Amino acid sequence: MKDVPKVVVLMAAYNGMEWIQEQVNSIFSQKNVDITLIISVDISNDGTDLWVKNLSEISKNVVFLPYGEHFGGAGANFYRLIRDVDFSDFDCVAFSDQDDIWLDRKLERACSLIASKVCDVYSSDVIAFWPDGKQQLIKKSYAQKKYDYFFEAAGPGCTYVFNLHSAIALQKFVQNTSDLVDRISLHDWLAYAFCRQNGFIWHIDDHPLMLYRQHSSNQVGINNGIKAYIKRLKLIKQHWYKNQVINISELVAPSVPLEIKSYFFRISNSLSFRRRLRDRVILIFMFILGIY
Repeated sequence: MKDVPKVVVLMAAYNGMEWIQEQVNSIFSQKNVDITLIISVDISNDGTDLWVKNLSEISKNVVFLPYGEHFGGAGANFYRLIRDVDFSDFDCVAFSDQDDIWLDRKLERACSLIASKVCDVYSSDVIAFWPDGKQQLIKKSYAQKKYDYFFEAAGPGCTYVFNLHSAIALQKFVQNTSDLVDRISLHDWLAYAFCRQNGFIWHIDDHPLMLYRQHSSNQVGINNGIKAYIKRLKLIKQHWYKNQVINISELVAPSVPLEIKSYFFRISNSLSFRRRLRDRVILIFMFILGIY
C-alpha cells in the first residue's frame, strides 16, 4: 500500500437531501487518504439525484452512477455498487451511508490497520446520535465467536473498510449470485459472513470514529431501547431472522445449513452464535421456547 492509500467510498443514497451534504463534507475531510466517492441514488423525489449529479460535475473525485433504477432498500443499492464499481485502482474499499458524520481519522485508522496486516477487513464501534443532541456509544467490538457471522453482522456497514483482495472476492461473489436482493436484505451481514467464512481476517475496532445518525428513516438503526426490541421481536415471530440465518449460511457455506437447522446443533453451539453475552442468552431462550 502506498504512503497515502487510495480509498473508494461507496455511498448508497435515497431522499437524503437533509443530511447528505454534511456526510460528504465529512468524507472529504478525512486525513491522509486519497478518496474517490462513488454514489448510487435510488429513485428519489427530494432532489438528491440532482444534487449528486451537480457535485459529480464539479468534483473530479465524485462519480454519480447512472440514475433511474428503483432498488427499494439500502441492501439492493449496495449490491449494485459492489457489483458495478471497478475496485482495481484502489487500496481499500469503504461503505458509507448518506446520513452519518465521519470523524476525520476514520479512514486513516482503518487503512493503517489493514496496511499493517492486522486485518483484511475493518469495522468499528460507533457513536449513535439523535436530533436532540443525545449521544451513546454502541459497542460492537465484543470478541468474535466461531459462528457469530451466521447470526449477526459485524456492526453497521457504514464502518466497513475492505482491502483490495477481500473487496474483489466479495464483488465476484455478488456478481455470481443472482438472487441476493430477494434473499438477503442486509448487505453488511452478508459481507461479514462471506469474509469470515472465506478466511479473511476481520477486525472490529473499539475506537468509535463515526457519528451514527438515528432518525425515523433508519432502515435498521441501533439495537437499543424498547421500540427496537419490539421491532426485532416482530421480525423474529415472522421468522425473518431465522430465514436470514439460513439463507446467508446457504449462500456462503453450503455445507452448514443442515447443521444450523438442527435443534441439537443450535443448543450445543449456541454460545458461539453471538458476540455479546446478553445476546447469546436471549438466543438460547429463543431456541428453547421455539420462537426462533
